[in-house]
Amino acid sequence: VELAWHFLLRCAFLIPYILFLIIAGMPLFYMELALGQYNREGAATVWKICPVFKGVGYAVILIALYVGFYYNVIIAWSLYYLFSSFTFELPWTNCDNSWNSPNCTDPKLFNASVLGNGTKYSKYKLTPAAEFYERGVLHLHESRGIHDLGLPRWQLSLCLLVVVIILFFSLWKGVKTSGKVVWITATLPYVVLFVLLIHGITLPGAYNGINAYLHIDFRRLKEATVWIDAATQIFYSLGAGFGVLIAFASYNKFDNNCYRDALLTSTINCVTSFISGFAIFSILGYMAHEHKVKIEDVATEGAGLVFILYPEAISTLSGSTFWAVVFFIMLLTLGIDSSMGGMEAVITGLADDFQILKQHRKLFTFGVSFGTFLLALFCITNGGIYVLTLLDTFAAGTSILFAVLMEAIGVSWFYGVDRFSEDIQQMMGFKPGLYWRLCWKFVSPAFLLFVVIVSIINFKPLTYDDYTFPLWANRIGWGIALSSMILVPAYIIYKFMNVRGTFKEVSEIHSVFEFLCQTHVLIYLMELLQPFAEDRINADPSIVFITKTRMLETLYSRETKVLK
Repeated sequence: VELAWHFLLRCAFLIPYILFLIIAGMPLFYMELALGQYNREGAATVWKICPVFKGVGYAVILIALYVGFYYNVIIAWSLYYLFSSFTFELPWTNCDNSWNSPNCTDPKLFNASVLGNGTKYSKYKLTPAAEFYERGVLHLHESRGIHDLGLPRWQLSLCLLVVVIILFFSLWKGVKTSGKVVWITATLPYVVLFVLLIHGITLPGAYNGINAYLHIDFRRLKEATVWIDAATQIFYSLGAGFGVLIAFASYNKFDNNCYRDALLTSTINCVTSFISGFAIFSILGYMAHEHKVKIEDVATEGAGLVFILYPEAISTLSGSTFWAVVFFIMLLTLGIDSSMGGMEAVITGLADDFQILKQHRKLFTFGVSFGTFLLALFCITNGGIYVLTLLDTFAAGTSILFAVLMEAIGVSWFYGVDRFSEDIQQMMGFKPGLYWRLCWKFVSPAFLLFVVIVSIINFKPLTYDDYTFPLWANRIGWGIALSSMILVPAYIIYKFMNVRGTFKEVSEIHSVFEFLCQTHVLIYLMELLQPFAEDRINADPSIVFITKTRMLETLYSRETKVLK
């Protein structure tokens, strides 16, 4: 879904996309697979390797839950469009429907002169396809903004309920059911994409669209948003940072070759992104040819591409009903597949952490599914698109980059790259190469830190088309983003405060020493400094032995509250 929703920056986008895939996407994908497979735990309990970073696990679980709220809404839209497609004449082909405005204009009358004033075709909201989406499906014309949401649309509520029921029965027995469902949801989109690609490149104007797709505009690379979008898209498309990979990898066999899986899956994902660009731009070229406008005038992303331009293009083809059904089945399966992964991350992550949830997994799965349904109702009101835009921007933007950054730091610097490499060797018989270890410890964290800082500095007030969100809405958005990020330092403080002793004792050096031992930080520092102590100052080996003994006593013998 994210691929079709956000992927529209041509080959200028592919340059930072591929670069980030190599230096961050693949290494962190590999890291999460290895973490889940070795420890056999979900996103929260996997941090038994370095307990003080358990807040990272809770952060990614919360992010996955946020994304589930609005992902299910997009799937519900796809289902509504699918039901609407079972007609002899698609409902977004003319202006004779009850939802159309008096200004609705037949797209056959469009050309560059009709638009005038430099208005792009993709921004023109009076076509039948645009009015079907905004007036027939969303009823956006009945809302004045995010402050005026209205009630949920009953048609979309039913579609959302169907989606949630499908997700529940796909997940209620864990990987036993989801593993079977994914054979359909993961393979069918490839078949449909191939069919749409073959048909798309035969359309008039398709060559111009593909040529525009392959043209690299290096000026776009100067824009910070291109690099930020590419970084965010990497983690959306690969699933890194959402706890999904850790959850699914925890069900792997211990000796499974997750290194091969990481390379193969990442490569296939990147190739799929590249090929899908041909399918998208062949249709855009066809649309530009039909309306005699430039490619730039029809180019858009998000809902405008998926629910306006593509359906309109399909409506002009022979056998339009068939192509519409095929296209929205693809969107439906893509969405269900993505949403299943996110919900599995939430369910597995919390069930592994709380035994009572694990004992009642089916009931817990129902609770998560029904809970996402209730909260998603805000996104299917008259002004629901504003809520969805808010979540899409803040729920997993800067916050997901921050979570992955802390994950990389926790594993590489506190648990230790060498220890992590030994874990991988136990599973597969070989250690990761120098490239992977360097990426985990230096390259990926530095890249993520840079992108997080740039994304905050370059933030602009949120907009949707011509509507500018009020200041309070932006504050709520940042509150949503911070609600997950704050869990990381909050958990560190919580664990520090729960060390045995009064606040005064905790503040003393001895208590800090004890805290560092409990969180494995001091073990890491001892291992780092031991060679220096022995080689440079000829430390007495007995001193080293006594120090290590004290550490072990602190960890295992003292009556402190040891972190789980």
